[in-house]
Amino acid sequence: MVVLVVVVVVVLVVVVLLVVLLLVVVVLVLVVVVVLLVVVLLVVVVLVVVVVVVVLVAVVVVVVVLVVVVAVVVVVLVVVVLVVGSPTHYA
Repeated sequence: MVVLVVVVVVVLVVVVLLVVLLLVVVVLVLVVVVVLLVVVLLVVVVLVVVVVVVVLVAVVVVVVVLVVVVAVVVVVLVVVVLVVGSPTHYA
């Protein structure tokens, strides 16, 4: 009888330990999954920020180039008008 009680107690202890171990493994897997999700989200956020910065820099470069082109055209037209004279002068 005592041997049966000891065997039952040992089996119960082993089952409880296995359940606790399983729970610990499940919690660790969940923690790893959450950490991976956070890392993926951070990478996505960084990529979005990089894309936005690149687009903004491209827009600024295009605007600066357009301003420079317009300024050069205006200067050339002013020089042509001053050197050659007004186009309406020959009309």
